[in-house]
This record gives sequence, structure tokens and C-alpha cells, in this order.
Amino acid sequence: MEALRQDDPRRIGPYTVLARCRETASAVQYLAHDTAADRPVVVTAARPELAALPAFRRRFQAEARTADRLAGGWVQPQLDAPADDADDDLPWTAGPYVPAMTLSEAIDVMGPLPERAVRILGAGIAETLSRVHATGAVLQGLAPGTVLLAEDGPRLTAFGPLGAAAAAEARPGGQLSVRLGYLTPEQVEGEEPGPASDLFVLGLLLAYAATGTTPLADGPAAEGAERIARTDPELGAVPAELRDLIARCLAKDPADRPSAGTVAAELALEGAAGLAKGDWLPERLAAAMTEQGVWVRELVSAGHPVDAPVDGPVDGPADATPSDAPADAPGGELAPARDTRTTQLGDIGRHVPRTDRPTTQLSVPRELTAPPAAPAAGLPAVLPPVSALPPRPLPVPAAPAPAPAAPASPAVGRRSLFIGLAAGAAGLVVGGGGVLALGSGDGGTTDDPKPAPSRSGPTVAGLPPQPRWVYTHPAAEPPPLTAALWNDRLLVLTSESGAAGIDLRTGRRVWENTDAAKGQAALPAGQDLCFVAGPSEFLWLSPKDGKVAHRTGYEDGFTGAPNLAVSGVVGTFGPVVWFTGSNKVTVKAPAPKKGKKRGKDTQVVKSYLFAYDVLQRKELWRTAVPTGRGPAAPVYRLIAVGQDDFVVCQSTGTLTPGDVKAAKGKAVFRGFDQKTGKLLWSRSFGTIAPDGAAMGDDRGLLYAAVGDDLQAFEIPAGKPKWTLNGTTGTPFGTPVATGTLLHTTNRNQEVGAVERETGRLRWRRSTEAAPGTSAPAVTLSTTGRTLLAADGAQVTAFSAQDGRRLWKFQDIGSQDPKGPTVTAPYRVLATGRTAVVQRDRIFYAFPVA
Repeated sequence: MEALRQDDPRRIGPYTVLARCRETASAVQYLAHDTAADRPVVVTAARPELAALPAFRRRFQAEARTADRLAGGWVQPQLDAPADDADDDLPWTAGPYVPAMTLSEAIDVMGPLPERAVRILGAGIAETLSRVHATGAVLQGLAPGTVLLAEDGPRLTAFGPLGAAAAAEARPGGQLSVRLGYLTPEQVEGEEPGPASDLFVLGLLLAYAATGTTPLADGPAAEGAERIARTDPELGAVPAELRDLIARCLAKDPADRPSAGTVAAELALEGAAGLAKGDWLPERLAAAMTEQGVWVRELVSAGHPVDAPVDGPVDGPADATPSDAPADAPGGELAPARDTRTTQLGDIGRHVPRTDRPTTQLSVPRELTAPPAAPAAGLPAVLPPVSALPPRPLPVPAAPAPAPAAPASPAVGRRSLFIGLAAGAAGLVVGGGGVLALGSGDGGTTDDPKPAPSRSGPTVAGLPPQPRWVYTHPAAEPPPLTAALWNDRLLVLTSESGAAGIDLRTGRRVWENTDAAKGQAALPAGQDLCFVAGPSEFLWLSPKDGKVAHRTGYEDGFTGAPNLAVSGVVGTFGPVVWFTGSNKVTVKAPAPKKGKKRGKDTQVVKSYLFAYDVLQRKELWRTAVPTGRGPAAPVYRLIAVGQDDFVVCQSTGTLTPGDVKAAKGKAVFRGFDQKTGKLLWSRSFGTIAPDGAAMGDDRGLLYAAVGDDLQAFEIPAGKPKWTLNGTTGTPFGTPVATGTLLHTTNRNQEVGAVERETGRLRWRRSTEAAPGTSAPAVTLSTTGRTLLAADGAQVTAFSAQDGRRLWKFQDIGSQDPKGPTVTAPYRVLATGRTAVVQRDRIFYAFPVA
């Protein structure tokens, strides 16, 4: 870090600037103080000469709007950014301060990293690459300066070529020239980079982390292209346990390189987060980061900018220009600069002349708003060594669109992103980079809200299958509250304003009905009607046009329970739906004694559990249950359905203080007779918490999270049957059963399979998402062959039998870059051979086995 310069801003947005972190090719990063929250932040501000370009500003602003939409994993959401119409001279983004240093700085401090640290570093990067590749996009943001080492694991900070640029400058005519730091054999040959290109660069980074040097870097710079394209890398100094994997990543043929998921699994089968628990960095680096954090806290406490050179714990260059940024060559051409840590190529324009524009198209996504892929990362992707800023947005899954044909005019199109393998005399420079041009002009725009047409299926292993259809709920309507499948024919959505039916074959909306607003469920009522439980009545809708065929109001539709208020649907079994409800009953005061006044009548709440046949449209039985908090009827979770009974557990939000005290911190389960509603038993199982994940099966077993373990109990005896030990601090989520297997999930973002009878572990795999506050929700396809794990970051598909990772999916969350940030988790509904994936307003129908 260094003192602020005379022309540096002292305030950016709401933040007080304290010190300069460093200047990169595209931006200046500042350590700043968020006075409102009293915390340090890192603000990334565009370099003034680049911010003056309209194309640069549009891209910067578009990426800032979507930067935190896919936060998670080894990236963090941004804290703030100016509005698009703000008068700020410089575009900027703000991110949380995290004590960390770049990979290149770490190597400078202590040399090569230990093998375990390299494994965790590589697994973390590969997990993020897997998320990117699952959408059909290419990262192109890997470089020693874009990977951070933090105390809890690595951070990937650039999601496009601009983030990993070695140099960037404004050109005459409003052009932005960027030189890349790494290229691959296919790029040298004039081909578009694909997901396998990211694996080649990952191999270079892993070798660099393990040895302190980059393969293919030694030798004359002018022969660099030949070495990248045809020379075998020298990996003798790489640890033997890593050598084979890195060699496969550096294969010349992209088809011979492993997928990102394979690399992640080979480096850390339990996931980078699991392997990184405890101290993963060498003591010297960990101490430096601790010292860095202390120093930053002292600076923030002082509350004023640094006005003298700063000797902080992480040394930045005296000249903030990146060490690998080349000086301008005579005549304004870019000249290569020596950097022994990256692959160096000289100006090969004279050696390998190429002018075929179609073959020099850079394979980066068209725009932020287009479903096939996200755009190249712009300036916000470039991060300081002390902060992890937001991820770049990822697109909806579709194969990358083919490069357009070359225009007849020699002028570069305003919306084109080129890598000039032979851009005039400058040619191609690696370690200096390729020439990348972003067009500018009055009429162009980088924010096209129209989604690109769907393409053919994926060609890269790990990509999700092409969705059969994509449905987007109208922005003019409230977002869906519930989603349910009706007889494998309709997707029924309810919202605050009504219900809508979506044809499962085509994804087309076929009807809507405002009477079913705020509905709680959509269930089959035979083959001819769809049952919806609304807030005030039961409705039976026609699946053809959504019109109401029958209705039963709660207030007067249940004999002996006037003014009934339904609390919630507990569950269903065949045509029977179980629900809880309550009503107020007036209790007359007892007759007074002689000479005394009559007391006042009182009202009490009586609560019931109902069984209702939606096919016959009649109540089967009701049984009195204790009233919950409110006072209102309790809300039950359906745990298991047996041969003759069913088991429920009361949701914690409706437990009265007396219930909580009586349970002594344990969940209380209740078993009811299916035919009569009679309460059969009530008890706790082990030390299952009231909100602990639990489910039962028709074999009389209850599976539940107990502390960090998963336990099986016999129902209703409560006798423990087996225990599956878990990882400290990562409790299990709700499992699902099929056949002889029980599929598990835990907060470490792992899924697995155990034998239902014995608890013996069959397999366990990581979704490669970062640990979160909850476990992924797991869903089985109707065939039981595919297991889908959904969390806040992605959907991962596994083979249910052996745990093979099949594919991953992640969308951008909204096609409108000006829309609100999407934080809704993913949800999966299975029907036939289709998995309907929901995220907020968007639904995708994927074919599954």
C-alpha cells in the first residue's frame, strides 16, 4: 500500500478514502472507510483515461448491476456501486475488505506453496470454473494477480479477459485496447477459447503456485507462441502427486484436458472448503495476513488518509503500474515486457500473420443480458490484494453462439469484442497479452435486453442439457409464491394476484385465474380438476382454462366450525389432504351464585387437524389439537406416511413458550391414525432439535440430523438403529429415500448415499459450492436415477446410484440487467423425465434420466 497521491480522490461515494492499494491495468483500488457501518472496504475506481470511453462506462455499469447476482462460492457480493445516472466522474464498485494477498504476492513473499495449499487453491478455482462452465461460458480471468489467498480459502476475482489484462489503454477513435496475460494453444492457432482453455491456464497457475515459475516461460520471448502451441511443458519441479493432473490440464488438444469438476474432485474430493478447515496457508503467509488486518483496523480507527509512504504488511510496488505492463513501443505500438512468472511471447505478428477476422473472434459472451453467456468481465473484476470483490454474472445455460461472419467493412463493429492475433504491426503478445478492442460510438450499446435464441445441446462434459423450454413469469405480476406439478401436465403457479397454469410440454402459459390468489397448494383432484387451497376457500379449477368448477369457503363450509381459519396444508396422500385450522368459540360464564352477578362470557380458540378428500369434496375427520402461538392453529410438517398412520412435527414458529419449555429443547413428533385421526403417540427421538431436519419412510424408520450426525430411529419406539458421523459444524439437511438407499445432504454442500437399513456410506460428493447457512435441498427424479441438489448458488445433478457428477446449472437470475438483485435459492420439481428448475420468476425444464 502507499499514500494517496495529489490527484487521488479523498472520497468516493459514501466512503472516505484512506490509502492506495494498487493501480492495475484498468483501475485503481483504494482502501476506504465505510463510516456508516464502521468497517474497511476496498473501492475499485476506473482509471480516468478509460472511464472517458462510453463503451467502457457502459460495460462497467452493466457489470456492476449484475456483479452480485451470483454471489457465493469463492466470491463475495459487492457492497455498493453508484446508480447508472449518477454524476460520478469515475465508475466504481465497493467490496468488503478481507485480509488477503494475490498469488503472485504470496510467491514473492515465501516462494512455492506447499502441496496441500496448492490442492486447496486449485480445488477452489476449479469449483468456480465448474460453475462458470455449467452455463456454457468461458472465464478467461485467471492470472497470478486475480487469485487471492485469504485465511479461509482462495478467492477468484476476475471473470473475463479484462480482469486478467496485463495492460489497457484508450486508443484514438474511442477504442479500448487491452493486452491479455495468458493465451492457450488453441488461441495461438486462431481458434476461439472454450472451457478447456480455462483448464490450460489453471494448469499454468497450479505449476506456478507449486514451483514459483510458469511452464513454457523460459526461452526467447519471440518463440513463445511456438512453445505454447507445440512444446511440452517442463514439470520436473512439480510435486509428483500433482504432476499428472497438471500435465493433463496443459495438454495441447483441448479435448484431452479434464473438466473443471474432475480437477476439483481429484484435488479435494471433500471440496476445497472441507480441506481448507484449519490452517491451510504457511505460517509466514498467515502471519502476514493477520498483521495486515491489524494494520488496516488501526488505519480505519485513525479515520484519516495516509499522507506519507505506508510500509504496510503487504508491500505494493512503489510505482503502482503493474510490473508486467509494458511500456509503449515507438510509434504507439505495444511492446512486450519481461515477466518470468508468466508465459512470454514476443510480437509474433511478423512470424504468424493472420488477418481473418472470423477466426479472431474472442469467445466471450455477447452481453450481460443474453442467456447463452455472460460478457467478458470488465473493470470491477480487477481486485486489490486485500479484498475479494463480487463475482461476474453467469448466464442461463446454452451453448456459446457461433462467431458472426466477418463484416464487409474493414471497420471494427461497435458491439464486437476482438482479440487481434494479427492486429496490424502490433501482432499478438502473451505476458504482454493480445490486443482486445471494445468499440465505442454514439449509437452503440452493450446492454441488449433481448434474450438470445436457444441453441443446440452442450458439447462440453459437465454442461447441463439444453432445457426443453424456459418460462419467465411476467414482471408486471407479483412473483410466484408456490409452484406445483399437476398430473405431469401442468406447472401451477400461485402468487398474490392469482394462479397460472403452464403447459409442461411447451412451457407456454395456458390460463390464469385471479380467484386463486395466495393459494397454498395445487393438487390433483382426479384427472379432471386441479385443487388449490386458498386463504379463504378451497377451489377446484379446470386444467384446460383455469375456471373455477367448485369452491368451498372455510367460514361456512365445515359443520360445527363456523368462521374457520385454515393455518396451512400439512401434506397429502392420494386424494386426501391434511390441514390445520382454528375457530373462536364463545364459552358462557357459569351461572352465578345467589346474590352474585353473572360473569362475562369468554372466547377461546379451538384448533383441529382435518383430513379432507379433494376428490369427493368432503371432510373425512377432524381431531382436536393444542392451539399454537398466536393464538392460532399449529402448523405441522409432514414427516412420514406409514401403512396406517402418518407422523408430523410442529413448526417452531407456532410453538408456544409452554410447548418449548415442556419439550426441553427437543422436537416432539406425533403419530395420527390415517382413518380416524386419533392421536396414537407423542414423543421425542434422541436429541433432535425442534427445527432439526427429519424425514421418515414407510418402513417405520425416522432419519434426522442430531448435532453433526445423521441418525436413524425406529418409529414409534424411538430406538436408535444406526448413526452416520458428520463433519463438525456442518449439520445434515433433510434426506430423501429411494429403494434401498437414503440420499443425504449437509451444510458443507455435500450429498451422498447410505444404506437405509445399516447406515453404511455408499458414496459422498461435493457440489463444489461454498459452505452456506443451509444444506442443499435434494430431489430425486421420478425414476430414482438422478439426484438433483439445489442451493442458493446452483443446481448440481448426480447419478443417484454411484454419485457421478452429471452436470451443473446456474442462471443469471434476471434477464434485465437493471432489475433487482436475485437472491432466491433454486428449487427443483420432478415429473416424468423432466426436472423443472425454478429461480425466482424463471423456470427451466431439463430432461433427466
